[in-house]
Amino acid sequence: MNAATTPGKGAATRELILEHAYELARQDGLEGLSIGALALGVGMSKSGVFAHFGSREDLQLALLDATGKRFFDFVMAPAIKQPRGLQRVRTLVERWFEWARIHQSGCVLVSAVAEYDGRDDSPLRTRVKQQQSSWRSEMARAIRLAMEVGDLRADLDPDLLAFEIYALMLGLHHDAGLFGFEQASRHAHAAIDRLFASYQP
Repeated sequence: MNAATTPGKGAATRELILEHAYELARQDGLEGLSIGALALGVGMSKSGVFAHFGSREDLQLALLDATGKRFFDFVMAPAIKQPRGLQRVRTLVERWFEWARIHQSGCVLVSAVAEYDGRDDSPLRTRVKQQQSSWRSEMARAIRLAMEVGDLRADLDPDLLAFEIYALMLGLHHDAGLFGFEQASRHAHAAIDRLFASYQP
């Protein structure tokens, strides 16, 4: 192996570790992430894992960032390509429904909110807050654009509607794991449709 190929191999190994960490965290959350189990799963020693991530917290932060990118690419990027208006907001919601369907057995991002919402400030809690605030802001921005083109009432509070959508989506994630996605999706879709109808101009 020459020196030129080493960085590429290192990046590939890092991605392999993060991919396996993602599957483990879907089951046990970020706090349940075990370096020993992770090392065993990727066929490395613990020190080999730590060579790519200086600490368990560094690994957890990297995993949060990687999962956040997954969410953005899957949910938000397709919505942003839609025309400004209610269609963009609805696309965002529908992509989130699909994300919830795929992740009904465990979503790292939803678990992270539950794990860190009541804790003292830490780098992990700060990162979770930053992610959630960013996504809520993107939702509110899409709502404001829908208001500007006349698809939603001009007097509504976009931050409030973003909160209401967010709350319903968390309910979808919660119920999908307990009662099955079909029932949860049916209830959440009805609630979302009623919510949008209440804000029609």
